[in-house]
Amino acid sequence: MDRKNMMETMKFDAITERPMKPRDILLAVHDALAEKGYNPISQIVGYVLSGDPSYITSHQGARNLVRRLERDEILEELVTFYVNHKDDGQ
Repeated sequence: MDRKNMMETMKFDAITERPMKPRDILLAVHDALAEKGYNPISQIVGYVLSGDPSYITSHQGARNLVRRLERDEILEELVTFYVNHKDDGQ
């Protein structure tokens, strides 16, 4: 590469990761916990109450995924889903 080419701006196309929705993160975490033999509901509740990430397995990157969300975002997602489906199964 000659000096002239080194002075020109190079274009770099980074691969950008699509942000996951809270619902998708919770489902992925649930599945990873189930695959490892944990009770997913108990583990997620433990995490939401304590903030301790050790409640969530690192299997399938679940711990990193759940840490993308604030705990209040998790609660908001759960309450919203529950309220929106309150008439289901009655």
